[in-house]
Amino acid sequence: MGPLLALPQTYHFCPSQLSLDPLGPDWDCPLGSKDLEEEEGPWGGGSGLPPPGCFPGSWRQDVGLDCKGSLEGAEARAWTVYGYSLLQSCLQQAGLPETQDRSQVPRTGCPGAEVTLCILGSPSTFLSVLLEGGVQSPGNMLLCLSPAWLTKVPAPGQPGEAVLLVSKAVSFYPGGLTFLDDFVPPRRATYFLAGLGLGPGRGREAAELARDLTCPTGASAELARLLEDRLLTRRLLAQQGGVAVPATLAFTYKPPALLRGGEASPGLRLVELSGKEGQETLVKEEVGAFLHSGALGDALQVTGSRLRGPCRCRQDGTQGCLPSPGAQWSPTLSPTAGISLWQSPPFSPLFTHWILWYPTGSWGGKEASFPSLLQVAIKLSGWRWRGRQVLRVHPRGELGAVADTVLALLEKLEEEESVLVEAVCPPARLPFPGSPPPGPELAVRICTVVCRTQGDRPLLSKVVCSVGREDRPLRHQSSLPQTLEVALARCGLGEPGQVAVVRQRVKAGAEAALAAVLALEAGLSAEQRGGRRARTDFLGVDFALTVQGRALTPVALELNSGPCLEACGALEGLWAAQRPRSAAEEAAAAPLVETMLRRSAHHLMEGKQLLLIGAGGVSKKFVWEAARHYGLKLHLVESDPNHFASQLVQTFIHFDVTEHRRDEENARSLAELVRARGLQLDGCFSYWDDCLVLTALLCQELGLPCSPPAAMRLAKQKSCTQLHLLRCHGPPWPAPSLHAVPCCPLESEADVEKAVHQVPLPGVMKLEFGAGAVGVRLVEDAPQCHEHFSRIARDLQGEADHPGIGLGWGNAMLLMEFVEGTEHDVDLVLFGGRLLAAFVSDNGPTRLPGFTETAACMPTGLAPEQEAQLVQAAFRCCLGCGLLDGVFNVELKLTGAGPKLIEINPRMGGFYLRDWILELYGVDLLLAAAMVACGLRPALPTHPRARGHLVGVMCLVSQHPQVLSSTASRETLQALHDQGLLRLNLLEEILVPGEYEEPYCSVACAGESPAEARLRLLGLCQGLGIDGPHYPVAHFLSHFK
Repeated sequence: MGPLLALPQTYHFCPSQLSLDPLGPDWDCPLGSKDLEEEEGPWGGGSGLPPPGCFPGSWRQDVGLDCKGSLEGAEARAWTVYGYSLLQSCLQQAGLPETQDRSQVPRTGCPGAEVTLCILGSPSTFLSVLLEGGVQSPGNMLLCLSPAWLTKVPAPGQPGEAVLLVSKAVSFYPGGLTFLDDFVPPRRATYFLAGLGLGPGRGREAAELARDLTCPTGASAELARLLEDRLLTRRLLAQQGGVAVPATLAFTYKPPALLRGGEASPGLRLVELSGKEGQETLVKEEVGAFLHSGALGDALQVTGSRLRGPCRCRQDGTQGCLPSPGAQWSPTLSPTAGISLWQSPPFSPLFTHWILWYPTGSWGGKEASFPSLLQVAIKLSGWRWRGRQVLRVHPRGELGAVADTVLALLEKLEEEESVLVEAVCPPARLPFPGSPPPGPELAVRICTVVCRTQGDRPLLSKVVCSVGREDRPLRHQSSLPQTLEVALARCGLGEPGQVAVVRQRVKAGAEAALAAVLALEAGLSAEQRGGRRARTDFLGVDFALTVQGRALTPVALELNSGPCLEACGALEGLWAAQRPRSAAEEAAAAPLVETMLRRSAHHLMEGKQLLLIGAGGVSKKFVWEAARHYGLKLHLVESDPNHFASQLVQTFIHFDVTEHRRDEENARSLAELVRARGLQLDGCFSYWDDCLVLTALLCQELGLPCSPPAAMRLAKQKSCTQLHLLRCHGPPWPAPSLHAVPCCPLESEADVEKAVHQVPLPGVMKLEFGAGAVGVRLVEDAPQCHEHFSRIARDLQGEADHPGIGLGWGNAMLLMEFVEGTEHDVDLVLFGGRLLAAFVSDNGPTRLPGFTETAACMPTGLAPEQEAQLVQAAFRCCLGCGLLDGVFNVELKLTGAGPKLIEINPRMGGFYLRDWILELYGVDLLLAAAMVACGLRPALPTHPRARGHLVGVMCLVSQHPQVLSSTASRETLQALHDQGLLRLNLLEEILVPGEYEEPYCSVACAGESPAEARLRLLGLCQGLGIDGPHYPVAHFLSHFK
């Protein structure tokens, strides 16, 4: 596909920065009050009462909207009733059931130990968030229809901050089920999001409720004042985000500190005023300079009409190009529509109805002037004017009228407010194949919702368009929402490749806008943000399309969160009642709800005291950084007195945990040490294989949550796992026995001789308590079995021979049947025997006869049914072993007969898995494990979605001895990681070759598709020398096609 709507580079359709906000010739709204409570919108009205009239539909009116202990006045009560009726109307129109009132029987819970996502705002604005929250966290998404349903109480030990309690709310569940609930005791909010335009008096109450909370908040009055200042955000987007904005001249009266000084912004002129009187001369000079400046385009506008045939032109006989100024051609002008046609043959087809631009004053040697073809809009900017369009539109040539309007508006300014003069032009007209349809020209306004995700990265979640007549105002709530594809097709652009390019540019602009906002907030104090926990978690960005550099370019018109979110929800509601959302469709609010849950988990865990058994090696260095990030207070038990982590924890307890035959005795001793030190623990956990049984025993001694020691022992000893599951025939069905593989434990040569007659060969021999695939080997006959058993018995006798692979339990082995199929990892989060989350990854072929991992891909490329089979098999095997609470890694093979179990690792996945899952899904398995250890249900989305694909390969010292010291050295790989060209997971500290080796590192590449990630990785490995005849990366990646 060629360049998007490419045209000759010499000519531009329009200047680089113009507002395409489609306005009528003169639209004036009355001026408003500075108070929050006197705003327009669905909650507004000048009388202090809700809008008159009723909503269509029928529902019960005798519901308990009063909150005990917090009575409302008549006016406030009217707004609460209005909000409830609006909610019922929205639910009814979406085909969802009416809210059930169960407030007569208060709900009880565990305040401070459960996720509570609270929204105070308009049901229509936040409906998509509420419904998505009901799916991702059933019963924990709460809508408060009145500030009286909430209470702020001082936070103990945190001066100046408060806890937000919820006494009454509408609870949301899957399927759009809603319940009106009272809570006794009140629920403690773990996340709060307030709409700040709630009607008379309520905006101020909402702002006060959101200020200085201990829980995370997604909005505050302080941040809203910044983000809804059009001048401030326009400058921010142009300077920091590189986002195109309309050319603007701003007169600002005593500007805020954020607008003072700084570098000039392209197309944005800021004039600071110390007073409002006596500014006539300055205003006329600045307006005159702006109207004649290059910011508005050093060209005249000629608007192509809707022709009854194609528009044609020539340039020295070259087809498909616009005429040059010196070419022989004849313009004919329509005084009513501003039309220019070229009528000299020979003709060649070109696009119809475009905005065309030519150098000023030179058309075939003749002067031409069309001053009325470009207009400017004059409007007010500042918090007081949010949601209002106080503006006048004048032709560019009317300098006097523009200056007079500016002077008149200056009188209305208060400190930190501005008058803006910005360029306005008709929208870009897109090419219609053949004859365009009859009717008026259409304009498109693009509305986006972009959310903050894991790592403070912006993510575009939804694009919605409005289409209407270009000569009428096109605003939120005044036109039907449409998809980008439908909207562009209506205006003449239907080629999928070109639409995809437009979408990508809108995505880049929206994400850059939020990135600029997040960068601004990072430099603000807690007081400036409205609280230590106040952040902007989502943003609405309105765009119009202009033509820049011969390509359609989105121009950011304004930032507004509520209207864009509501528009996206309205689009989703168009088919909500007709069909369920497919797996490929994601709600606009999905990333926002995931962020709410993530921040809630962080809030719940901050300050928790956790005992960690075993520090691990270099591959677990992320633990200490994560602990600081989450505010965890770690107390470490470790055998190595000189371990680097001893300086990174609250308490370090040196204790030899390597002799696992004494785990029960060690657990009692450790419990005494904990009590002697006076540690007040919230939980105890481990991610280190060797310490899992000891951890379960210690938790039992201390009365802390954990899976039973017997379950941990069963999962830790591989032959016991398989033999136990083989006996689990159900019910329920399918039973775990379907996934178990026949095996025999081996402790002597006699056991080997017995096993070769019981287990079909070829088989797999491995250490009973091993880890990292060390000592695992394919054996094809009895002699190979005896030979491998003898070798392991000789080489791996104790912990000193290979630390960290379980030799503290002994070097017993097992022989199990070898099953053909593809290998997969399933990482599970379980709480109370319920499956909360599962993440499936694919492994590449191993280098037989060994089983050291070579390559991996996430998310899985399997069909949904096969993925579900793996997840359920892993889940059933864990339950069958008694593993009910924790984060577990289950290795399986997918055979023709279904999933077969390789082994269960009763801890979070090792190697790269925690990092990859965090990167792709925004879910931190370490935090989930810590929450389970504290007896808290992990705050996870019900159906996490991957935000891309990762494909990686392992590097081995034995296979890459020179490469890892030269072209792919640790320093080189780390530099590429820091540049975002690959993901590096270092698994070993030093380059030490050996017969029983583990991978040195994992190197991965990301992509929008598996193919893209795979090709990037293959090219990288070839360039670094990782790929070669002895280590064929292309073969290892072949499973992922």
